[in-house]
Amino acid sequence: MIVELAAPEEAAPVAGEAERLPDAQVVLEPSGTSFIVVEGSGESLAKLAEDPRVLSIRRDRTYSPASLGSLGSLGSLASSLQVIGADKAHAAGTKGAGQTIAIIDTGIDADHPDFGGKVVEQACFSATDEGAQSLCPNGQTSDPGSADAETPACVHGQVNLCDHGTHVAGIAHAVAPDADIVAIQVFSRFNDCDDAGGACLSAFESTILLALEHVAKLKEGGRNVAAVNLSLGGGLYESACDAEPEVALLKSRIDDLRARGVAVVAAAGNEGVVGAGAPGCLSGAVTVGATGDDDNIPYWSNHGSVLDLFAPGLEIDSAVPGGGHQVYSGTSMSTPFITGALALMAQKAPGTPDTLEAALKTAGRPVVYVGVTTPRLDLNAAIAGGTPGAPVTPPAPEIPSDDPGEDPTDDPDPETGTEPSPEPSSGPAPTPTPTDPVPTPIPLPTVTVTVTVTVPPATAPTVCTRGKSAKTLTAAQWATEISRGKGTIPDATLGCYLGLVSKASKVFSEVTRASTLGTAYKVLKPAKKTSKAKLESELLAAWLNWANGGVNFTAKIKETATLKTVLTSVEKQRLKGTSPAASTSLLKKKVNARRAA
Repeated sequence: MIVELAAPEEAAPVAGEAERLPDAQVVLEPSGTSFIVVEGSGESLAKLAEDPRVLSIRRDRTYSPASLGSLGSLGSLASSLQVIGADKAHAAGTKGAGQTIAIIDTGIDADHPDFGGKVVEQACFSATDEGAQSLCPNGQTSDPGSADAETPACVHGQVNLCDHGTHVAGIAHAVAPDADIVAIQVFSRFNDCDDAGGACLSAFESTILLALEHVAKLKEGGRNVAAVNLSLGGGLYESACDAEPEVALLKSRIDDLRARGVAVVAAAGNEGVVGAGAPGCLSGAVTVGATGDDDNIPYWSNHGSVLDLFAPGLEIDSAVPGGGHQVYSGTSMSTPFITGALALMAQKAPGTPDTLEAALKTAGRPVVYVGVTTPRLDLNAAIAGGTPGAPVTPPAPEIPSDDPGEDPTDDPDPETGTEPSPEPSSGPAPTPTPTDPVPTPIPLPTVTVTVTVTVPPATAPTVCTRGKSAKTLTAAQWATEISRGKGTIPDATLGCYLGLVSKASKVFSEVTRASTLGTAYKVLKPAKKTSKAKLESELLAAWLNWANGGVNFTAKIKETATLKTVLTSVEKQRLKGTSPAASTSLLKKKVNARRAA
């Protein structure tokens, strides 16, 4: 849990108090900051919350890289630079000279020839709690001098897990080749991300906060940082999340940087829904979605009014550790186009982040879709003062919708009569959305934060988005789908759905582990039918029905209540430790037992 304090000088005494509590341990006590990270039981955390020096206690959530992984070798960075007019800006002498861009990500291969020695500073903040392994070159939780993406901990088999940051930095550098680069590693490694023991990376909120504070200190020390790149995200929010207590610390750090003249650019996310993950949902961030070079919106890009800009993000060829290149897609790739663009704007016409962002938005080519207009980056128009390109109306992003013939009051589908095997499926048998925060921080018993993203394998992965089912399944039917040889949904698709659920839900997997087929089966088919187990079974089934496309957040569940409001209410109850039978019944009868038309 992140324990927010009234002032930095309170950190040491509060940490000492926490260490004296039973079942509590201080896992991070950064110097000069107003928070510490404590792991402990609900009783010990509740006791710590009584200290008047403690402002709040909430989970140290994890954030995932916002890329889709390797998609082959057909991409082109040069064509995307031409689409945004960067080639013309460079020809006019605007390349970001005198500016610095900060890449907060998975580290960097500073010796890659693409960077031409422009990586001027590095740092690492990597948490080791909850079984995580540090990715700092020195193996500690911090390293003030290196964010090397080629350390042994970054390598799993033949795959470099930390290539994301180098790829992102390569794009930003291509847009602003004369700008300096500050690389900051914030991710940690986990070695039990799936049933096969695969490795993956996640960034704890606490390390992201430390990185943002580090950038603020660099700016204060005289380094001319124009923009910070955050190609990562956690959770899903349909609109601005400024009022959400769970992202209050992120908001304060981003707002502070903006006040210092540093723009924070964040990826919208790749769930293919209206909205964005955090920190992109914060109004102080410049939030970026993806387009192709043809200005069409890839079906996987998040979109809607919460976005500020579009930029190319489809099949982008950029640097990876070891001197090579790889083609990746995702809003992770779109974000550094905007980061580099802000460096060029700051060189050409220095101003506040507000004025620079406004100039990019005004000059951008309008992309009009489903009642929303989001400008696509046009650097040439922004720098040369040209006229924005003509509005373009691409096909609307695909959004699975409920079958209008479905009646939420229909009787449930019959449950399968066979008892599934408790083993996860391996044959042809076959992740969130914004929910309102818990009003006050409530410590929970032995909280385990395990929201992760599986690192892309060497071969091209399947893009993970919501399904398009026209029906919903009961909890028992979902258990059958996950059972060996019983279901019809592929394992890879089920894994994708569990990943979406992990990002959307505050219960799974932060409180209850359901990130693998085996752990999800135990939730859907609990050994003991306690009230808590029944509620969690129906809750997970509801999330899976959302991920599968059988029901949308806007679907009416009861009178004026939508799926979103129902899930929000039920998760609040579970987080508070209650499991009312009425909520279990509501999910079972109105969400997880609807007939297809």
